[in-house]
Amino acid sequence: MRPQVSPLRGGHLFHRRDWPTLVAVNRRIHLDALSGATPAPEVLAAMRPFLAEDFGNPASVHGRGLTAREALAQAREQVAGLVGAAPEQIVFTSNGTEANNLAVKGAAWASRARGGHIVLSAIEQPSVDRAVTFLESTGFTATRVPVDGCGRVSPAAIAAAITPQTLLICLHHAHHDLGVVQDIATVGRLAAERGIPLHVDATASAGWLPLDMRAMNIALLTLAPHRFHGPQGVGVLCRDRRVPLTPLLHGGVQEDGLRGGTENVAGIVGAGVAAALAARDLPAHAERAARLQRQLFEGLRDIVPHLRLNGPPLGADRLCSHLNLSFEFLEGEGLALSLDLQGVAIGSGAACTTGKTAVPPALAAIGLDAALARGNVLLSLGRDNTAEEIAQVLDLMPKQIAKLRALSPEWAAFQAGTLAARLPATAAAHP
Repeated sequence: MRPQVSPLRGGHLFHRRDWPTLVAVNRRIHLDALSGATPAPEVLAAMRPFLAEDFGNPASVHGRGLTAREALAQAREQVAGLVGAAPEQIVFTSNGTEANNLAVKGAAWASRARGGHIVLSAIEQPSVDRAVTFLESTGFTATRVPVDGCGRVSPAAIAAAITPQTLLICLHHAHHDLGVVQDIATVGRLAAERGIPLHVDATASAGWLPLDMRAMNIALLTLAPHRFHGPQGVGVLCRDRRVPLTPLLHGGVQEDGLRGGTENVAGIVGAGVAAALAARDLPAHAERAARLQRQLFEGLRDIVPHLRLNGPPLGADRLCSHLNLSFEFLEGEGLALSLDLQGVAIGSGAACTTGKTAVPPALAAIGLDAALARGNVLLSLGRDNTAEEIAQVLDLMPKQIAKLRALSPEWAAFQAGTLAARLPATAAAHP
């Protein structure tokens, strides 16, 4: 069997079996919670019986089927409690991408008679934007509202984009790549006044920011439990049942007829427990994450020259667990790989397009220089990160940045005075 390898720039390959000797720390530090946060111990404990003895199908009439049905009902209550919804509003899917597609395509197809126009921001997550692009190929139209230099969407610009044919407004709560928090309450009031359903992608913010479907006038809300310490392989669509949806999958009558197929009972149970924990602990975890976020950003800002924070400054306008940074004179992928060998996991490139090296659309939308986009990394915190871990990262990361810059022809040219820097040596707190 061919051993797995991890590529590094320059053609060097390291066997995964050798990683324990390459990683100099006893515990790997995970700063890529947007890709997947560590499942909480309580989540794993709740899931375990449904992967073993409680393996019944919820559609079955025997005792194991009843146990599975009761577990699904409890999970619906737990997820509903996180977002101010009723249990019957919760639809479980395979992931956030499917939930977004069901919301966007399902609402558009079901309401085609009332119009064919969709309003969305210019920086929506790929599963929203590409779903709309697909609908455009079938005759729908869309208006993509531009953002400012921090990624903010103006509610007034959304209002101006609405036409008599508009049947859906789509807007993320917090942006996966930029961390910017949008003014959902204002857009929700606007949508309610116009009688247009508002779909909110909260796959980055759920568990970190308060959400209330009724208070915020959200008609369709999507969640990704693996980002608040639930399992991968489960998504959630919370919907106002007055909004008609056409299902994407046709089969059985599961999930109120909107998502045929046997439910992932263990995963859904884990998602429910994760939602209950998030609802219980949200203020404390958000406050703690904000402290670590500030420790990490200010530590890097004070040590590493030619650094930029992309998106809004730290505070109420930014997701408390998120940093998007550009380092001049290096490539973000190289930094992510070099830190991985030191036991630190970070994200490189767009949060939902892992492995792609193209400039993320959100960075292009805020006007970021292509060279700075190449030096882009995402650092996202989970509930299990500690101040001691951040201190370790602040020791390791500047050293790896210096090593990579020493290999860069652009850095050499800058040092020689033949190339000007795009960023000042001392970083501003925000653009």
